[in-house]
Amino acid sequence: MIDVLVVDDDFHVAEINSAYVAQVPGFRVAARAHTAAQALATLERTHVDLVLLDHYLPDETGLTLVRRMRQLGHHADVIMVTAACDVATVQAAMRYGALQYLVKPFNFAGLRAKLDGYMTLRHTLEGVGGRGETGQERVDRIFGAFRTVDATARSALPKGHSAPTVDLIRRALDQADHPLSAHEVAERTGISRSTAQRYLKYLEHAGRISLTLKYGDTGRPEHRYSWVAVS
Repeated sequence: MIDVLVVDDDFHVAEINSAYVAQVPGFRVAARAHTAAQALATLERTHVDLVLLDHYLPDETGLTLVRRMRQLGHHADVIMVTAACDVATVQAAMRYGALQYLVKPFNFAGLRAKLDGYMTLRHTLEGVGGRGETGQERVDRIFGAFRTVDATARSALPKGHSAPTVDLIRRALDQADHPLSAHEVAERTGISRSTAQRYLKYLEHAGRISLTLKYGDTGRPEHRYSWVAVS
């Protein structure tokens, strides 16, 4: 479970954002704060994995808060959630290590896309280094995982599809030494065969996986899938 700190000076907005977070599987609101001082105090006493951070706070800006968090040794990830969208603020957020940037106003789907992308990043990083990779391969995989946050958040998944399930399938295909059938994908990910077929069909149409046909003795070809690496 990913623990989230929601930071916004507007009590009503903080409540709405918290309600949104609570609707996304795998996430829960650990606390809310309405000033930078409250946020830092919460980080001192509460476990937090992710901070949803407004830029306009009464005692200091969100960007200076991120900088102070790092100086004080707080390593929680940050997604900026703010109306500030000028180039200088966005660039500074990137330099200070914000993983994503969501511009107000937004709806539930907009926030969920960012959270799904963050979940995909976490899952990807958990698997890094467990495949006998060289140092460069491991580094490339880590940087690729950070790009996944943007790619997942930008992709408009159809209704009934989730980014974590897409990531499960991606990892299964990426780690296989040969193209997999829908049955094999289902076995390796723990999802049903029908769900695997539905996702594989979507991913193939989206150009994320390639389809090959394997002909057996019956003459009926078996569909096999491979993940297409994104450069």
